Amino acid sequence: MRIYTRGLFALIFIIFFQSQLFAEYLYKDEVVHREPFTKDIELLGSELYTKTGVSLKLLMLKELPDSQDMYTYEQELLKTFQKPTILLVFSEMDTQVDIQVNDPVLYKYFNRGQVLSPTTSAAQAFFVAIFYADSWEHFNQLRTEYGGTILPLLAGKAKNEQIVGKYAASMYNGYLDIAHQVATAKGVKLDNDPGDANQEALFWVKLFFYGFVLYGIVLYIRKKIELRRLKNEQAE
Repeated sequence: MRIYTRGLFALIFIIFFQSQLFAEYLYKDEVVHREPFTKDIELLGSELYTKTGVSLKLLMLKELPDSQDMYTYEQELLKTFQKPTILLVFSEMDTQVDIQVNDPVLYKYFNRGQVLSPTTSAAQAFFVAIFYADSWEHFNQLRTEYGGTILPLLAGKAKNEQIVGKYAASMYNGYLDIAHQVATAKGVKLDNDPGDANQEALFWVKLFFYGFVLYGIVLYIRKKIELRRLKNEQAE
């Protein structure tokens, strides 16, 4: 009986130890819970830190704790890290994504505005700027910040059983983008970086967007033609 008890404790210890190993860069995961996702983040994060000295941590939260705002939560967590750390956080119920660092110098290694941009191309950013800018400065900001690798994918529609997969793909895409930029800035190559493979997903996002814009233009033109035809008929 004592042997079985020891074996049980040993098994619990091994499981616990393994879970700790897989909690270094995927720092918290309350959403996805998929081994391939965890493994990919850990491999990429570990290689990035080994080659650059920058720790890139991902948090997948169900909800921000104790009704905290995202920035406060991030700043409190960043105080606990001694290494140069970039923190990428997603909160499902709060529908928020953000990136913060524990040393401002880290921002020179990646473009935060680009990664978090809701647009993927210059043309798309221009359209968004026209509709949503409330000042000339805001217009220029929206117009020049594009190439987002998280929000465009998060905004895509998904069936209930596909939502978790969408979250995983979106956040891995953003994590990969940041890692790639940091590695490039440091002059190193990441073996676990698939390069431009993630751009295929963004291609379909762009295709959907331009198709939607084109459809809107066609409807607008048809409406104008219809109104003109009605006016001509009434004039007769």
